Amino acid sequence: MNEETKIPAAPAGDKDVEENKVLAAISYLWIISLVILLVKKESAFAKFHAKQGLILWIISMICWVIPIVGWLLNLAVFVFVIVGFIQAISGKWWKAPVIGQLAEKIKI
Repeated sequence: MNEETKIPAAPAGDKDVEENKVLAAISYLWIISLVILLVKKESAFAKFHAKQGLILWIISMICWVIPIVGWLLNLAVFVFVIVGFIQAISGKWWKAPVIGQLAEKIKI
């Protein structure tokens, strides 16, 4: 694993993951990610997944206004949403390719 793909360690440990994995999972459901980012500021796990969910939501909104190609790209976004949801509910720190790097740049 190279330096770019390392997953951050949870400051609160497994307790943070166990207490917030449901919120982390639902943060992949579009605008809900923004709400979770604002409400669960103390949870590194929820914020980690909510940032990725926020990026996916923004990309999805852009894709909807681009005919045909954008709609096809939205299918890829939907796959990332499903995988992210499953990984978060499983308590894993899954970093989505490209999306994860963009999400790290969000400072909240």
